[in-house]
Formats: sequence, C-alpha cells, structure tokens
Amino acid sequence: MKQNMNTETENIPKRNYTPLIWVLSALAVIIILGTNYIPRSTTGTILGMDLTILPLMNAILNGLAFILLICALVMVKKGKIQAHRNFILSAFGATFLFLISYLTFHAMSGSTSFGSDGIWKYIYYFILITHVSLSVVLLPLSLFTLTKGLNMQVAKHRKVARWTMPIWLYVSITGVFVYLLISPYY
Repeated sequence: MKQNMNTETENIPKRNYTPLIWVLSALAVIIILGTNYIPRSTTGTILGMDLTILPLMNAILNGLAFILLICALVMVKKGKIQAHRNFILSAFGATFLFLISYLTFHAMSGSTSFGSDGIWKYIYYFILITHVSLSVVLLPLSLFTLTKGLNMQVAKHRKVARWTMPIWLYVSITGVFVYLLISPYY
C-alpha cells in the first residue's frame, strides 16, 4: 500500500509556486504599509457602512480561523486528510476575509491608540508586536505549507507545517486579544 501511495504521488506534477508566493507576500506587505498613505474617511463610514463594526468582524474572523485550525489539527491527527484539507482551506478563507476587512478599516479610518497605562500597556504592546511580526512571517510560510500539501509532498509539508500551525494559531488568537484590549478605545 505504501509503495502505491509513493507511486501515485510521484505521478502528480509538481508546480513551483515559490516565485508567486514571494510576489504575493511582498505585495501584501506593500499594500498593508500603503494604507498609511491614502486619504481617510472623515465620516467614519464607507458606502454608508459604519467602519467601527470592522474591528469586531476582524476579531470574529480571527477567532473563526483559530477554531478551524484546531479542527484541521484534530483531523490530521485522526488521519482524516480530506477533512484536514477542507478545514485548512476554510481557515485560509477566514484569514483572507480578515485581511480584506483589516485593510478596509485601516485604509479608511487609520490606527487607534491604546489608552491604558501600566502593566496593560506592556501586555498590549507585547501581544501586538509579536502578532504583527509573526503575521508577516506567516503569510509566505502558510503559502509554502499549503503548496507542499497540494503537491502531495507530504514529508516537506509536515516539516514546514510544524512551524506554520503554531504560528498561525498564535497569530489568530492574539488577533482576538488585540481587539479585546483595544476595543474600549475605538
């Protein structure tokens, strides 16, 4: 059986997604940084929609991605590869929607300052800095992991996923924590 699996995966054409992953990752960082240089909404709305709902939506999407990732992890541990794949693709979907919502909010309304002092300020900035730093690393890492899985390069996929999964889980859950800590200041 194992030999058949190797023969089947050897016949699948392997695509080199590396250049595309690096271009998409660089483009995402440029777009995110670029949102600092476009005009902001003076009314707090876009197309009549109140922008203050977007941070809550971002937190919900981050929480959903976290739950989907936990489900994906459980499925792969049980050997249910198709279910694992479906949960991972769903987590990518939630993360993509988060990114669109995040960019929309920050492009139209800018940043919100954290208003507390003392230990909470240090906790908030520690979580925020690690969240942002790891999210930059996560984008290409998650895409590399995904392409290894789609190309049925199981050994390489597992090797990269051991780093990707905990980072993605951390980024997702800390996105919720960042929202909870800063939400009183919107």
